[in-house]
Amino acid sequence: MINIYNHGVYLKDNELLMQESGFPAPELAKKNTIAYSILGAHNTSDNMDSLKIKMDAMASHDITYVGIIQTARASGLKEFPLPYVLTNCHNSLCAVGGTINEDDHVFGLSAAKKYGGEFVPAHQAVIHQYMRERYAGCGKMILASDSHTRYGALGSISIGEGGPELVKQLLSKTYDIAYPDVVCVYLTGSPRPGVGPQDVALAIIGATFKDGIVKNKIMEFVGPGVKNLGMDFRNGIDVMTTETSCLSSIWETDETVKSFLVRHGRGDEYRALAPKDIAYYDCAVCVDLSKIEPMIALPFHPSNTYTIAELKANLGDILNKVDRDIEEQFGKQPDSVKLANKIVGNDLMVDQGFIGGCSGGLYQNICRAAEILDGANIGSDAFWLSVYPASQPMMMALNKNGTLNRLMAAGASIRSAFCGPCFGAGDVPANGALSIRHATRNFPNREGSKPGDGQLSFVALMDARSIAATAKNGGKLTSAFELDVIPEEPKCDDYEFDASAYKSRIYYGVGKPDAQAELKFGPNIADWPKMIPMTEDLLISVGSAIYDPVTTTDELIPSGETSSYRSNPMKLASFALSRKDPAYVGRAKEIQALELARENGETIQLPINVDLSKTELGSAVFALKPGDGSAREQAASCQRVLGGVANIAAEYATKRYRSNVVNWGMLPFILDNAQQYNIQAGDWIYIRGIRALLEGDGEEISASLIQGDKKTEITLKLPKITREEKDIILAGCLINYYAK
Repeated sequence: MINIYNHGVYLKDNELLMQESGFPAPELAKKNTIAYSILGAHNTSDNMDSLKIKMDAMASHDITYVGIIQTARASGLKEFPLPYVLTNCHNSLCAVGGTINEDDHVFGLSAAKKYGGEFVPAHQAVIHQYMRERYAGCGKMILASDSHTRYGALGSISIGEGGPELVKQLLSKTYDIAYPDVVCVYLTGSPRPGVGPQDVALAIIGATFKDGIVKNKIMEFVGPGVKNLGMDFRNGIDVMTTETSCLSSIWETDETVKSFLVRHGRGDEYRALAPKDIAYYDCAVCVDLSKIEPMIALPFHPSNTYTIAELKANLGDILNKVDRDIEEQFGKQPDSVKLANKIVGNDLMVDQGFIGGCSGGLYQNICRAAEILDGANIGSDAFWLSVYPASQPMMMALNKNGTLNRLMAAGASIRSAFCGPCFGAGDVPANGALSIRHATRNFPNREGSKPGDGQLSFVALMDARSIAATAKNGGKLTSAFELDVIPEEPKCDDYEFDASAYKSRIYYGVGKPDAQAELKFGPNIADWPKMIPMTEDLLISVGSAIYDPVTTTDELIPSGETSSYRSNPMKLASFALSRKDPAYVGRAKEIQALELARENGETIQLPINVDLSKTELGSAVFALKPGDGSAREQAASCQRVLGGVANIAAEYATKRYRSNVVNWGMLPFILDNAQQYNIQAGDWIYIRGIRALLEGDGEEISASLIQGDKKTEITLKLPKITREEKDIILAGCLINYYAK
């Protein structure tokens, strides 16, 4: 099904080869990849090893754009220097916190008018489908403040990052990154009927994530199998590459891509993209599409994958293992809340299905689901199904061809374009319930439950085809392969794109800033609090210590209802780690109060004697591998506004989270053999000479770990930290850096 070659390979004449004599050296042949040509065209430096990228366009949604624009305003923003799309697909319901969600939308429209942006009102489109339809094109680079920013199947290298990286583009700065490794994802064969894009994506994620095979790399999709995939099928695989922890993706392009762009009125943005001559890749992931089976990713990660057939053959063993993993993570659970309880006889019973968002809510997925459910019904028992088309034009097409009517007749609920169920702001399952979703993630809490309050539900990721088969079977887990009649997968999309809904509602202000327009602020929209520059020395209190193998951004700052407060830094910060370590905020505030007393010259009690005139007091989060998942900057900024000065980790799960830590003025420390020190909340770390280190060229520093009466010397490292990153931390945060 999938073979991994974790070493350099060559591609010649669309054939994958190991290194052979007479081939160009890797440093030369790597220039023949698609990725190299696009990165080179957007690099403003004279050094391809250290890229300084200017993007073609950007996008943000209503959880992130207020903070980004507020940060840019504080740093001198006058107008948007590139197309910037503000969508409203996350806080669309305006159902939590009174007026504050709609206040953000009003702010966004006023900002689009003042600075010259594009504003997409609520329920028109989810962010990534809108960018596919309106902006993704061959050879482009796009940056967005959402981790699932992937438009590689349309020929664009697109990257999801935290807000400060978008701020840099708004201030006409660059996206700076070392040239990444490029992975060849070599596709052969053709998917069998019943296999969808989520099945292919989950197979790839399961094969690559745990060993970090593609972490922070660009996945380049090539091979004879590409031509056997429709555009929606490609987009559905592509958007899920985020869950491999790669940096971005790019695909070779062909007539299918051209047809999509022509249909969307942008045929002039097509050009053929393919590797040149003999191309070198740092490793390869070979996927035989004909061998992919319907897949399922069990809680609590998209990489926890099985074929549905394998799961059904070993239900008790596999689900009991998941329950043991859950108890290890959350503590002993009531017997009534066990995933194994969903086994009835020889079947796994499911309570809810969801098809929607940027991965599931695509035209082909919804058409195939309707074909499977045509003439059937989902029944009147516990199971229910909701379907969210990803954009209004797509909704119109599905309405015209009768797809929505067939789904509704089968008992499915049809909703407007909305990302909420993907992060816990809609369709939250009941306590102990199991939801199967063609969505992006199944992290803990991601579906909206609160384990800290005794609530726990489960999400498994599946493809729309097998979700529809399960719905047809009344909620009994069913693979699409088990259907009597399996719909064939078309090789091209057949719907007509009707942009009239967009033309009737969207504010098209790109390139038309109005300096006289006023920003409209709601009562929840607040400025960033003051953050001080780095002092000569640091005394750090550990605010939280997390020993999970991976810590997601959803655990650092929960999604769901907290998203309503993302325009108010201090209000949002009160939710930091609330589902993982509820005592963290109180500990951080205690240290923050000590720091304020220090700044005011008051006498304070500390575990060691330090020179308070040059030693800042701050908190830190210790975690083995923090930052998997969302690009949301708030996972870091919430720590910072509570007085956070560092993260200490064995490694960082993603480049984007480490960037967020830096851009908010915190030190992204690495501690080798971190577990051996048994660091706990309440421990202290004293660092002398941290400012001198940052002003110089060093990348590591000695520190004292103070654990009660025990004192241990440790070495904290800042591997590959750049000069600009050091300067941002020295200034206290990106806002201070640009204000200088």
